[in-house]
Amino acid sequence: MKAIINGKIITQEGILQNSVILFDNKIKHIISKERLYQYDLEQIIDAKGKYVSPGFIDLHIHGSGGSDTMDGSIEDIIKISNTICKNGVTAFLPTTMTMSSEDIYNVLDCIRECMKKELNGARVLGAHLEGPFINEKYKGAQNSKFIKKPSYDFIKDYFDIIKIITLAPEMDQNNQFIKKMEMHKDIILSIGHTNATYEQAMDAIKKGVTHVTHTFNAMTPLHHRKPGVVGAAFQSEVNCELIADTIHVHPGLFQFFVNVKGKDRVVLVTDSMRAGCMKCGEYELGTQKVIVDETSARLEDGTLAGSILTLNIALKNMYEHTNLELHEVVNMASLNGAKELKIDNEKGSFKDGKDADITIFDDEFNIYLTIIEGKTVYNNLD
Repeated sequence: MKAIINGKIITQEGILQNSVILFDNKIKHIISKERLYQYDLEQIIDAKGKYVSPGFIDLHIHGSGGSDTMDGSIEDIIKISNTICKNGVTAFLPTTMTMSSEDIYNVLDCIRECMKKELNGARVLGAHLEGPFINEKYKGAQNSKFIKKPSYDFIKDYFDIIKIITLAPEMDQNNQFIKKMEMHKDIILSIGHTNATYEQAMDAIKKGVTHVTHTFNAMTPLHHRKPGVVGAAFQSEVNCELIADTIHVHPGLFQFFVNVKGKDRVVLVTDSMRAGCMKCGEYELGTQKVIVDETSARLEDGTLAGSILTLNIALKNMYEHTNLELHEVVNMASLNGAKELKIDNEKGSFKDGKDADITIFDDEFNIYLTIIEGKTVYNNLD
């Protein structure tokens, strides 16, 4: 058994001072430091006054470290995994794009294999299928050549690994796809890249959509006479992703967003592409040229092409631009996503018996240590 001492432990409900977290591959106990002498320990990690947090979970990430999910190899997914663990991410959903059927199936096969592997980095929990079931009008950086109408047969061989499907419900005639997906309750249906009206979005939500992909971005906006998808998101109980890089969404809206949706309905994601954690320059996303500067990734016409955000910085931005307590912001990057994936009995917070997914960061949200299921995968603490 191991212990982390001298840390400020972030729990679901608050922050514990003068406490010690005990773990092996699972969280064993959180105890007072006075009781530490009672245990025979294999290792003691000194957090040196920093925050000890549950590991982050990214439900929407295309790539990082020079690799992209759609590169279509196990090695590329491993590269993403090994890169993002340095940002405190302990689990993630590699996210697809609108490309050919062959490319998508190849990637889903790779994700299936990675789910079985210990990657020495963030754990692969499954796939987020973002495209091809989208609307060309709000395709963003996706390739319109490969857009398809929502199809049950298209995904029928991958129900075991797909965790989220982004779709434009107006492309789903009479909500046939959404209705058919009722038999797969473990797969989250998410509205995104959509030209749906408020009425179409609300109808889709009533039929089974429970999630919104990068809220505000690539969807019909909120207007006082046409509430759009954003209005439907605000009016319903769906969970909402937010890319909190202060570029995709103005930081002046962060507090308003939380006030409307509630702290338990906001899920911080990165939507990072391959240039995450890389130098500025020219990159590629879904066969399209992307220009990356210090703050953003854009197509040649200026369209945002994912982000270069890291999840620890998303936390920092959310914390600085809202009145939320630190533990409430951390929940948005850990527990809220775990609840959606129905794995909150295993991940997302510090409870006895849960996986020992831990990250340590300072007041500026710099990551110093990441532990996944009890194994240290990144260490800059010494």
